[in-house]
Amino acid sequence: MQSHGRSFSPSTRPLASREQTIEEQYSAPENFLEIEVSNPITHGSGRKMYTDYEIVCRTSIPVFKLQKSSVRRRYSDFEWFHDRLEREATRVNIPPLPGKVFTNRFSDEVIENRREGLERFLQIVAGHPLLQTGSKVLVAFIQDPAFTKEQYSY
Repeated sequence: MQSHGRSFSPSTRPLASREQTIEEQYSAPENFLEIEVSNPITHGSGRKMYTDYEIVCRTSIPVFKLQKSSVRRRYSDFEWFHDRLEREATRVNIPPLPGKVFTNRFSDEVIENRREGLERFLQIVAGHPLLQTGSKVLVAFIQDPAFTKEQYSY
């Protein structure tokens, strides 16, 4: 077959293109995954203070049990989750969490920077196909409100 001076074998022939319908242009994608870390809330006082974050997940990927979910996690939960992923998935490069903060850790700026870093981290790991299928803890951490670290102590 000849096309514009190039030769194509039957297996590398360009696909015929057609205009998308309005429904195709505006319908939900076949597989989508949206992860948002938001709504930080600081609890307690003095040395017992901590901030937790809401994780909102919207997805059509079958490995996730719910199409829409919302859970709350604190930074120490993310640290445990990061460590667990590194042990479970030795062939996947797990991105770093935003660093520990020792001064002004409850200031609006520090909390917002941490929230952004946690969101980036979760978007990367939740979107990784090997982690979606190979991790025992990924879906539970993102979607299960009853999640506890003790359930996954192995």
